Amino acid sequence: MEKKIGSYAFIVGVIIAIIAAFIGAGYEYYITLLLLILGLIVGFMNITQKEAFNFLIATIALLAANAATQWTLALDVSGVTLGTWITTILGNISIFVAPAAVIVALKAIYDMAYKKL
Repeated sequence: MEKKIGSYAFIVGVIIAIIAAFIGAGYEYYITLLLLILGLIVGFMNITQKEAFNFLIATIALLAANAATQWTLALDVSGVTLGTWITTILGNISIFVAPAAVIVALKAIYDMAYKKL
């Protein structure tokens, strides 16, 4: 049951991150708070010790892509704001994934330290 909740939290988080890019101003605080909470749920309930390494590598790649959003500016041509939407979606997904990565990293550190006791 716990795994299902984490899986649903992940799916809902990604969907909210995408939809929020098109909603507009005024709801950033609530969207950010919701994404952070869902990210924590995913980190606690969905990522196993076996999946931690791959999850953390994927998170690093995602956060690096979000930091290097200059490539999306090339997509903003002819009045179409595709690049801006992609940048916002990546930012929202980063807000969602970052707390999960912190939890998974802390769990991995704890597991490594616990094995030495």
